[in-house]
Amino acid sequence: MCFSAVASFATAALTSVIGLAALNRATQWRERPLAAMPLAFGLQQAIEGGLWLVLPTAPHGPLASGLALMFLLIAQVFWPVYAPLAALALEPERRRRQLMLTCLAAGGGVAGVFAWRLLNGPHEAAIMNRCIVYRTQGGAPLLIGLAYLCATSLPLILSSRRTIVVLGAITLSGCVVAYRFYWAEFLSVWCFFAAAASGVILAHFVSIRPARLRAAMAAAQTLLPGA
Repeated sequence: MCFSAVASFATAALTSVIGLAALNRATQWRERPLAAMPLAFGLQQAIEGGLWLVLPTAPHGPLASGLALMFLLIAQVFWPVYAPLAALALEPERRRRQLMLTCLAAGGGVAGVFAWRLLNGPHEAAIMNRCIVYRTQGGAPLLIGLAYLCATSLPLILSSRRTIVVLGAITLSGCVVAYRFYWAEFLSVWCFFAAAASGVILAHFVSIRPARLRAAMAAAQTLLPGA
């Protein structure tokens, strides 16, 4: 995340707590990928917090290189696949699922390209303009960037669940802002917006619990004698 190690570690702690709370409220297996999203964001922000500590003193050392690689693997390889899978697992409508599968295919292609670059080319992180900039071989062509956006934001927006749509809208907005104003620091800034949206995930699980309780009570009443 931008600004400082303190900000990154604070965001990591907050999103991790949110993730644990969301997982505690996820009662079905298909809900768990979405509930676990804040934990992944927390790990990512903790890694970036480590970079804030290491880069000023040893920017080209093995620890900085390893942390940068871990961050990039999560940002560029993990999220384009995980985000559409999480949305797909929750979606009951067939037509929306088909569109999400298209996004997943795009995400798989993007993840493959980025994984090949990261494992076969140079990568580094540097502090610039109070942000951490990540550099890899070949940069990010427009087509790859659009496919990344399609994979990480569109499946959430396509969801039939309102809170998940809000999550997708926040993620998309953060992506657009990061792309427009912080091109060189895109990954760092975008991941901050995405982590900030973790509260929406918890709100989703909080909101569905009353409905489930009402459904359980209605089912129980049908089993009572004379109901």
